[in-house]
Amino acid sequence: MIWTDRVRQVKILLVMTAVVIAVASLVVSNLLVRDLLKEERTNVEVWAEAMNSLNKADETTDLALVLKVIGSNENIPVVIIDEQGRVQNYRNLVVRGKTAADSLDYIGRWARSMKQSGNYIPINLDSPGDYMEVCFGESLMLRRLAYYPYVQLGVVLIFVIVAIFALLSSKRAEQNKVWVGLSKETAHQLGTPISSLMAWVEVLKETYPDDELIPEMNKDVRRLQRIAERFSKIGSLPEPKPENLNDVVENVVQYIGRRTSNRVQLNVNMPEHPLIVKMSAPLFEWVIENLCKNAIDAMEGKGVITLTARDEHDCFSVEVSDTGKGIAGKNFKNVFMPGFTTKSRGWGLGLSLAKRIVEEYHHGRIFVKNSELGRGTTFRIELKKY
Repeated sequence: MIWTDRVRQVKILLVMTAVVIAVASLVVSNLLVRDLLKEERTNVEVWAEAMNSLNKADETTDLALVLKVIGSNENIPVVIIDEQGRVQNYRNLVVRGKTAADSLDYIGRWARSMKQSGNYIPINLDSPGDYMEVCFGESLMLRRLAYYPYVQLGVVLIFVIVAIFALLSSKRAEQNKVWVGLSKETAHQLGTPISSLMAWVEVLKETYPDDELIPEMNKDVRRLQRIAERFSKIGSLPEPKPENLNDVVENVVQYIGRRTSNRVQLNVNMPEHPLIVKMSAPLFEWVIENLCKNAIDAMEGKGVITLTARDEHDCFSVEVSDTGKGIAGKNFKNVFMPGFTTKSRGWGLGLSLAKRIVEEYHHGRIFVKNSELGRGTTFRIELKKY
């Protein structure tokens, strides 16, 4: 609970920080753009005045300063048009891949667009009727500065997403360590009493060699030993060994059949030839067993469970079908999430652990093949061929 609260607080802090950075960037950038726009307009006014002075100059006028001002404009695109809108001159406006006529037409349309936006400065010449306008646009640096806050916002957003993903991964890793530690401790604690029970069973065999209940007791003790072995394997990568998938399914069917009522019918469909798969038999048996127990709960202790093993083209498959209450389509993926359960009692961890065993330890797939409310559900497991 403390970890969850801490993660939530850090996530809120990261989002708030990202919002503050984004808002601050937009505000500062807008202020800079506004100031630069004023400065560029002033520079264009000086440039327009220099052009006006150049047009009025005679042979006695010193043009050194005028030409220096005109030549200093290397960034701001400008176009000079006459009273009829014809292009007289232009500067810092790149036109590529066009003929001369097309270029003038393009430059004229660009100048009229700038004029409509209010980006123009009139030049009144001395001659009656002479009138020109300097139309100007934003410099390349100003355009880049306008886009900069959005780029920065994207970078901050990526940083927040990565940080939240790292937090969630850290949380998941810590939870996994807790479950692994609990599982291994459970296996360790079960080891001593199971060893004692096995010894007492051997004593009973010698004392009562003909008793029919002792072999059943021995099977239950072996079963406890197998359960403890499963718990001890959680958190570590088990070494897969070649196993006959038919035998694994048959072991589960025998175990479930002895421990469920006669109202549950178990049907098994398997090929006659062995299906050799590399697997951890104790863990995979637990997966099938868990699916069968869930099926019994879904059928409320009465119905038919069908287990089918197949040798398919690219995989070995196991399907577990029941005649229970079914699963809503929207929950097909949710059933494998930790904590999801439709039972009044239960932790909702069985299918989540089953998915992990199949996908992470056996590199296979487990999913809801089909389900219909009131008719039943089929879970499918696919294991790769090696």
